[in-house]
Amino acid sequence: MSESRLWDDVDAYFTHHLSPNDGPLEAALRDSDAAGLPQVNVTPNQGKLLQLLARIQGARTILEIGTLGGYSTIWLARALPADGRLVTLEYSARHAEVATRNIARAGLDALVDVRVGPALDSLPQLADENPPPFDLVFIDADKGNNPHYLEWALKLTSTGSLIVVDNVVRGGRVADAGDTGDDVRGTRAAIELIGSHPRLSGTAIQTVGSKGYDGFALARVLE
Repeated sequence: MSESRLWDDVDAYFTHHLSPNDGPLEAALRDSDAAGLPQVNVTPNQGKLLQLLARIQGARTILEIGTLGGYSTIWLARALPADGRLVTLEYSARHAEVATRNIARAGLDALVDVRVGPALDSLPQLADENPPPFDLVFIDADKGNNPHYLEWALKLTSTGSLIVVDNVVRGGRVADAGDTGDDVRGTRAAIELIGSHPRLSGTAIQTVGSKGYDGFALARVLE
């Protein structure tokens, strides 16, 4: 059995027993595929991890940067209390339209605020509203802007908040000094900012699975 096939089989086993998709989640994936959205959603077990992190955090407010079709949004929003709030930022109006339908079908539209446009435009607008600090921020958008998203996450959180940055391994390219792609440079800048910033304590984890070789960074906001 090939290594990638083995990863797929193990992912399928874990998903079946620990994080199976239900009707709204399956429909979100199906409708996203039908609309031609990129197949870059988090996996079911990654979605469950995000949900568990939000619950462990006791999150009442969540910020997501990068909505796509709303699959990860559904996982996260399900961790919120009835009076919670999730703000999700999506560059593409077409993607946001699909996500809005998926979120409504999951019965979560009262909790979720989908905002359309470049996140680096939406974030200062959000800050101008002076919202309560977000308890959890999930960054999963264009990787070249990761350090900018991380800086905004710091402005919109407070002590004890959790920040998750997805796709930081880039198939191992993050460690290749000769790779100067925007996604790798942005990812390195975010990792180095986590490591050097006095208000952050974090780590990064490599993962394998049905989405290949990748990983995520996890950081806690200090004082």
